[in-house]
Formats: sequence, C-alpha cells, structure tokens
Amino acid sequence: MSTYLKATFLSGLLLLVSPSVQSQEVPQPQSQSLPPSPTREFRGVWVASVANIDWPSRPGLTSSQQQAELIAMLDRAVALKLNAVILQVRPAADALYASPYEPWSEFLTGEMGKAPSPDYDPLAFAVEEAHKRGIELHAWFNPFRARYPQSKSPISANHVSKLHPQWVKKYGKYLWLDPGEPEVQDYTLAVIMDVVKRYDIDAVHLDDYFYPYPERDVNRQVLDFPDAPSWQKYLKTGGKLNRDDWRRENINTFVQHLYQAIKTEKPWVKLGISPFGIWRPGYPAQTKSVDGGGAFDAYNQIYADSRQWLVNGWLDYFAPQLYWKIEKTQQSYPVLLNWWLKQNQLGRHIWPGNFTSRIGDRTSAAWPANEILYQIKTTRGFAGATGNIHYSMKPLMQNRDRIADLLEKQAYSTPALVPASPWLDKSVPTQPVLKIERDATTGKISKLTWQATGQDKVWLWVLQTKTGNQWSTKILPGLQTSYLLNSLDSQVQIDSVAISAVNRYGTQGKPTLGNGLVAKSQ
Repeated sequence: MSTYLKATFLSGLLLLVSPSVQSQEVPQPQSQSLPPSPTREFRGVWVASVANIDWPSRPGLTSSQQQAELIAMLDRAVALKLNAVILQVRPAADALYASPYEPWSEFLTGEMGKAPSPDYDPLAFAVEEAHKRGIELHAWFNPFRARYPQSKSPISANHVSKLHPQWVKKYGKYLWLDPGEPEVQDYTLAVIMDVVKRYDIDAVHLDDYFYPYPERDVNRQVLDFPDAPSWQKYLKTGGKLNRDDWRRENINTFVQHLYQAIKTEKPWVKLGISPFGIWRPGYPAQTKSVDGGGAFDAYNQIYADSRQWLVNGWLDYFAPQLYWKIEKTQQSYPVLLNWWLKQNQLGRHIWPGNFTSRIGDRTSAAWPANEILYQIKTTRGFAGATGNIHYSMKPLMQNRDRIADLLEKQAYSTPALVPASPWLDKSVPTQPVLKIERDATTGKISKLTWQATGQDKVWLWVLQTKTGNQWSTKILPGLQTSYLLNSLDSQVQIDSVAISAVNRYGTQGKPTLGNGLVAKSQ
C-alpha cells in the first residue's frame, strides 16, 4: 500500500488521510447514525445584589474586585453545568448598570449615585462574561420598590423619589412606587426597556414584589398601602372595579404591557416571573391554612394574580418560589408543582425556584443538601416541568453541606441546553460547515473547525463525539468555532463527530456529521 492510508467507508463517507496533518471539509453523510439529542433543562441561579446578599459581597469594592467576584460566580456556574444566571440589576429604583433614568446603586459603590471606580458598566461586563461561557444572563428587576430598609447612604438628587415625589409612597420601612399611577407604570416600563434595547440580555426577570408585602404599625396592625390619590383618580375617570381588583388589574396591565414591549423590540428576549409559590390559599386544597393559622394570600395581600399571567401567556417562563420541603404537607413541593403545571395550558416553561439558601443556614430550620437534590429529581418526574432555579448563589459558592459537589456529581453531571421556546420562533438554524484536521502520526482527529452558514446569529454550538457506541456532548459558546480534541485526551479514538447550531430561541439545527475512523495500513 502507498504512504497514503485508505480510510474505511462509514455511511457513504470516504476520507483520505495523509501522513501530514490534513484539513478536510466534511460533506453531510446521508446514512450515518445521528447523535442523541442533548439534555434539555433550565439550570438557573439567582445572584442578588440587594443588601449585598450575593454580589458584590459588600459595597464599595473596587471595579476589579467586583469583576473578580462576578467571574468567580460565573466560573462556578460553568463547573456546575448551570446554564443561566439571574442577576439583580435594579433592587430599588437604582441601577447596577449605566442608566439614563436612575442612580447607581449604593449596594455597588456604597453611595447612591456614585459610579464604580475605575468606571465600568457591570451589566455589560456580566453579559459579555456570561456569553463567553455559554451562559444566559437574565436581568432581574424590582418594578416598584423604591427604597430598601437597609439602605444607608443619602438619597441622590436623580432618584425617582426626588424627581417625582408624587409617585412615591412611604410604606412601613420602605419607599414604594405606586402601581396605580399610570405614569409609574410607564416609567418602570421605560427603565426596563432601556436595558432590553441597549444590552444583549437573554431575559427580563421579575420576582414576587409587586405591591409590597404587608407592613405593620407599632400595635402590630397591618398598614394599608397609601394609594388613595391614585384610587380617587381612577374612580373619577369612571372606574368600576373595587379597590382590590383595581390593584390587581394595575399589576396585570403592567405585566401584559411589558411582555408586549419586549416582544416588539427583541422577540428572543424572554420574560420570566417568579411569584410567591402559592396562588391563593386553598389552591391546591391543603394550602388553605398553615399550622392552624391563616396562610399568606399573594392574590389579596400583594395583589399578584400570578395564575392569570400564566394562563394568558404574558410570560415565557414561570418560576413559582416553592420554598418548602417535599414533606411539608400543607405546602408540599410536588403538590404545588403539580397544581401549577395544570394551570399551564399554553405550555410555557415551568421552572420552580428552590430555597437552596436554606441549606446550612445555621438556624433550626436549616435543610440538608439532599433536600435540594430530591426536589430536582421531583421536578424531573413531572412532564412539563423542565428546570429549576436556585436561590441563591451564595450557598453554591460556599458549598454548604457539599451542595455544589453533590449537584456537580449527582444532579448536573452532563451539560444541558435551555429548553427551546417554539411559541416565539420556529425557525431552525442551518447546518454548519465542518473541517477535520488529523494528527500526522496517529491519523486520529486532532482538531475540529466549523463555520456557520446561515444569516442568523448562533448562540451555542452542540459538539458531540462518538467513541465506540458512546456519544458524549459538549455545549460551546457561539463565538467558539474550533476545538482541540487530543489536547484533552490523546488516547481517545474518536469514531464520529457532530456539530450543530442553537439559536437565541433555543432551537437546535440538524448536525453536520464527520467520520473519525481511519483504516490501518495493510
């Protein structure tokens, strides 16, 4: 036989391999076996900035210190095979980004209105670093909270409470924007849409704060939210709803308008909401009371008709905060999850929130890490529930009760793609062009290079390699267009390779396949 080696035929593909390293463009084989579809599961984590819960660890860090902390969190997310970080960027009508509307947050710099030093944009930095790692970055907003009790610095002159004091109400220890003022809804919408337009975020995220949670006076009596002026305006314009229904309708209107605005501007940007885990006491039946007392009613106390948002499809993912143990009879995790799934007639994503911070929190109510593992397994057991979100990053960074180790080894041992959102877009990415380079000595595949062929931006690449009968999967960021195989394990004989594109809607295209088998010289 000549110095050129004949390669075996595999699925109609003939590859000729020279003793020197050779690059070959691979045509699409017609009959080669397709790789398995990668796992689809949302694996998110909240990174809270309010009161420096997660990031930054304390106010007033230098820009480089802030960046180092955030990179460490993103690297931990990569190590755990998480695929989304939900970063709180607006805790209380302030900003952890360069906002034309609101002052810099004191949780960032220690002083409201003071920019980071040296100057940088934390949200732009977070988006870039997350996307480098193939991780979605969701921007988390508190729509109506205007001042947090633990805030210490003076209120800056460009804060909404100074610029528009008629919109802001003092309620207990808080300042709160009044959702009953149409101008407040317009303002909050403008603040959020400014971020949607200027930053390459993957989602807008709202948590459970709409109207405030009840505050009490010195006699322990619940205070009513002081929205009489906006209520009277509503009545004078001919409004017919009672006050509670009007408050709920204010939130419904805001959620609907926000969803429509996001889809008009960037239809691939998801809207996610994480409400209180129980819609109303009695739904399901065992939630009617808690330990013999009255259960918290988000519908009547913070005026959040969260079921309606899901039923009407005014969001893309729904993450009820199921912050109770599986064994907690009256708020059982699986019972609540099952109830929410039954409300999801439009098939939106259901990704429950998990109270991971309860692990090792040094109280009598602390959870073992295994509770979270059981909850993830429970989620996987329900058709229609396709992921979880951990509150929050701190226990994962601290590895409390070995939770990070357990997640990495037992729950998230293989990578996963975020589930696709076909109601937003049904287009399928085109197949990339694949080139193979081989080692001069062994003839084994040493490097893969690929190139997109369509016009749409590739968000991720799914790289799959086959050894024997076993496929392995790697999920790579869209900016990456090459991969060195033998740098990781020079002993592995790659039999087949496949590369496919994933777009911003999470849709995976057909793979381009390549043959890795090389015949031995006879």
